[in-house]
Amino acid sequence: MDNNLTAKIRIHLFTHDKCFGPGIYQVLEKVDKLGSLRSAAADMNMSYSKAWKMVKTCEENLGFKLLISSTGGKNGGGAHITDEAHAFMEAYEQYVAKVNAFSEELLKEKFNFYKNS
Repeated sequence: MDNNLTAKIRIHLFTHDKCFGPGIYQVLEKVDKLGSLRSAAADMNMSYSKAWKMVKTCEENLGFKLLISSTGGKNGGGAHITDEAHAFMEAYEQYVAKVNAFSEELLKEKFNFYKNS
C-alpha cells in the first residue's frame, strides 16, 4: 500500500465571484474537442443547462466571450472556443502547473520528517 503524502490542490479564480476553475476548464476542453456545448455536457454527464450557465457566468465575470455558437444549418450547429478563451486556458494551465510544482517542493520541505512506507 502506497502511503506517500500528497497534496491535492483545486485552483479557482475569482473576480467578484468564482469565475474559473477545473470545472469550466474541462467544459471548454470538451467543447474544443467535440465541437458543441451539448456534446461536452453529455460527455461529462452534466446537464446542458448547467454547462450553459457555467459558461455564461464565467463570461460575465471575466468580461469576454468564451464560446462562439452557431445554431441549426446543414451541419447542425455547434460551438468553438474563442481566441481569448484559448489564451486564458493556456495561462490557467501554466499557473496551475507552477502552483502544483511549488506545492510539491513545499510538501517535501515541510513534511520531510514523515516517512511512512
